Amino acid sequence: MPKLLSNRWFYWSVLLVAFPFHLIMGQTATLKFTLENCLKYGFENQALVLNAHLDREKAVAQIGETRADGLPQINGDIEYSNYFIIQEVFFPTIIFDPSAPLDEFIPVPFSQKYNGVANLTASQMIFDGSYFVGLKAARTFKELMEKDYLKSRQDAAELITKAYYTVLVTQVALDLIENNYERLDTLLTETSLMYENGFAEKIDVNRIQVEFNNTKTQMSTARRSSGQAYNLLKFQMGMPLSQDLQLSESIEDIALEVHEYNLSNFNYRDRVEMGQLEVTRILAELELKNNKAKYLPSLDAFATLGSSTGSNNRSDITNFDDLWLDYGFFGLRLNMPIFDGLRKSYLVQQNRIQLAQLDNEIRYMKYSIDLEQQQANRDFASSLENLRTQEQNMKLAQEVFEVTSIKYQEGIGSNLEVVDADGSFKDAQSNYFNALYDVLIAKVDMQKALGILHTYTPEK
Repeated sequence: MPKLLSNRWFYWSVLLVAFPFHLIMGQTATLKFTLENCLKYGFENQALVLNAHLDREKAVAQIGETRADGLPQINGDIEYSNYFIIQEVFFPTIIFDPSAPLDEFIPVPFSQKYNGVANLTASQMIFDGSYFVGLKAARTFKELMEKDYLKSRQDAAELITKAYYTVLVTQVALDLIENNYERLDTLLTETSLMYENGFAEKIDVNRIQVEFNNTKTQMSTARRSSGQAYNLLKFQMGMPLSQDLQLSESIEDIALEVHEYNLSNFNYRDRVEMGQLEVTRILAELELKNNKAKYLPSLDAFATLGSSTGSNNRSDITNFDDLWLDYGFFGLRLNMPIFDGLRKSYLVQQNRIQLAQLDNEIRYMKYSIDLEQQQANRDFASSLENLRTQEQNMKLAQEVFEVTSIKYQEGIGSNLEVVDADGSFKDAQSNYFNALYDVLIAKVDMQKALGILHTYTPEK
């Protein structure tokens, strides 16, 4: 494998090839996107972000579901029964025949063969401590879904931004390799003429031909990698691979200054992960309150209005005027928990343990964020310094190659020196690509560590 394709580039090539090219089934307008356009498109089309948005809407519906428990509950039911075997009860015969012995009993049907009941019931919660806690918990759960939605956007922004930078870097690599190709093509033509005129040897032409062939292969590989990098970016954005996409920015448009990031002004709440933990702790506190509220009695009001009938003749069931008997009642129902085997007590203990665990997680999260920021800051500064060094090395290697080529053309240098200078120049380019990719990824990691990865404001 040519030196230009380092391990990192090989990794990206293997990753990107997993996303095959799709045939374009129709003409579509080419989209020219900046990074901000790519983020906006991804936030509106990426599957994970869309599902998180639906979870947020689902949480709103769950609030309504919880609120409904505190509203009047009205139900109606109609029942029709056919007793094909009528239950009978023994009654003293003396009830029906005063002359019968006291110890004599006769079976009496317990009901009519056909029976009908129609009820309309209504109930209204007056007090239930768990209800009010549950309603607040439902609202807090919605807030957690908001945090999860922001987290999905952050994850999408990280993937999209890194894929976006990969496209920019592969484009820089392609431009440099194409320049190498043109440079070696010119050198090969000139050396071939020198050989034909007796000023160079055949081995000189062969050496440059080998370098030219390798560069030609590298150029083909770089072009494929550029197309595959675009496919990965479309995939991360949730864009059809058949859609034509161009980036309207270049590497020069990306700000890389270290002083952009000020750790002293950081607030832990800027990190969505911290917000998720804090809301989760609030939910745990509400669950503790809910289990404590279950010790309190609950009070409901209820009312029932109905009518019933019974007959041994099925056709009489519809005789609403004579055979249906109305009834109605209302009242209060007080439910007082007395003993449940200490179930609620154990639930409260579990809630308190969960709160202690969440306190530990929050403290650990702060330590992790501090470490992440310090590491990201060092990596970004180091990678930026390395980029500047590799950029200088690449310029120096280019100057060495150009001087060596001139000396060779003037007959005061060897062809071997030209080939060695070309190889050094390509190595310097490869190192520059790696350094450029490293600093862009470090920039993304730094923005993520500070909680400022994306600036596109989500819709409310």
